[in-house]
Amino acid sequence: MHIAPFDNQNQPIVDMDDATVPLNYFNIVKLTKDQSFDYQVPGYETCIVPATGSLDIEVEGMRFSALGNRGADVWDGEPEGVYIPSGAKATITCVSDTTETFIAGAKYEKILTPFAVLKDDIDLVQYGSDDTKTHRKIKHILGQKQHGKVGRLLVSELFTVGAGGWSGFPSHKHDTNRLPDETRHDETYNFRFRPDHGSGLQMLQRVDNEPGDAYHIVDGSTICIDHGYHPCAALPGYEMYYFTILGGLTQRSLVQYFQPTHAYQIETIPGIKDMVAKFK
Repeated sequence: MHIAPFDNQNQPIVDMDDATVPLNYFNIVKLTKDQSFDYQVPGYETCIVPATGSLDIEVEGMRFSALGNRGADVWDGEPEGVYIPSGAKATITCVSDTTETFIAGAKYEKILTPFAVLKDDIDLVQYGSDDTKTHRKIKHILGQKQHGKVGRLLVSELFTVGAGGWSGFPSHKHDTNRLPDETRHDETYNFRFRPDHGSGLQMLQRVDNEPGDAYHIVDGSTICIDHGYHPCAALPGYEMYYFTILGGLTQRSLVQYFQPTHAYQIETIPGIKDMVAKFK
């Protein structure tokens, strides 16, 4: 499902028990200097990630100061974040001139401990190649490094390397719990383009070798993926970024099932096996 950009007025774009991706939660919060925002999501663990600007964050008697170091856009610096336990009340306060903040969540009942992920804690993986039109970089905010500290939530930022090209290929899905071959993970994306008048395409093929759906994605588009194979692409001449939320049904580690028609290309794309191993 495609949600076109709109002024959400700091209200959830993907709320609790969403009809399409019930395991996910997503909000974008925009503040100006000294403004604060409180939130609490019962039954969901969350992660606060400043897209731009800096925040002070308070949760469960803990304070994290001046989180976020990016300026003009998501390409301007490295991401940082704070993990918020399930159902905890969090307060974010803008300490820069303005902030735009992503709040990512996954359904999870157990209450864990808050912690910060600073820029030096980010787990970086780069894979693909210009020749295969699949060159991209992934910055894991809640990834393999944080595995023992988080319940079911995976949070990453994905960038095309260069202008144009494909991401999420070979096509894969993760909509059915059938270990060891696949896990059920709902997934939500928010896209950005540089320059911001760029755009791209999100495919969603429900059945191998049968026609699927395609969505025109623009700067600020949100995509909710419930089931099916889902590669995406940026138009030539434009860089693409997408903020990625994965919430597992029964476990945190993601097991992707590659589309049978294209699975052989796992062997042709450099570094893809290392990429798969990081979603844990």
